[in-house]
Amino acid sequence: MATFMVLVDGEASGWGADREALTAAIRDGWAGVETDSTPRSEARSYCWSFESEDGPGEAYLHEDGTCLFLDSSESDAVRLAVVFRRLTPGDLDLVFCDEGYNFDVRLRSDVTDAELIELMTTD
Repeated sequence: MATFMVLVDGEASGWGADREALTAAIRDGWAGVETDSTPRSEARSYCWSFESEDGPGEAYLHEDGTCLFLDSSESDAVRLAVVFRRLTPGDLDLVFCDEGYNFDVRLRSDVTDAELIELMTTD
């Protein structure tokens, strides 16, 4: 398991992720999803825990709704980044990266899982 982030690069102009829509999308794609709406910190204002064939994972939404932190396998992080992108207005710039900034990928609104994986590994 590793830590990844999907974040708005620049001004979000008041936009924040819709927690209900994000919860529905995560439940559609992962098994055993549990939610925790107890604010733990700025970065952990809402949490989703889930199971996948790659093991357990967690996603945390920043309190302003503009950043999703992912503690999961790389494949789950890619899928979650694409889900988050699809729920984000197309005019917002989103970046997907890992904790060590070993890659920094701009997410187009129509990006697929396969394209994102390719972008992560090409420099």
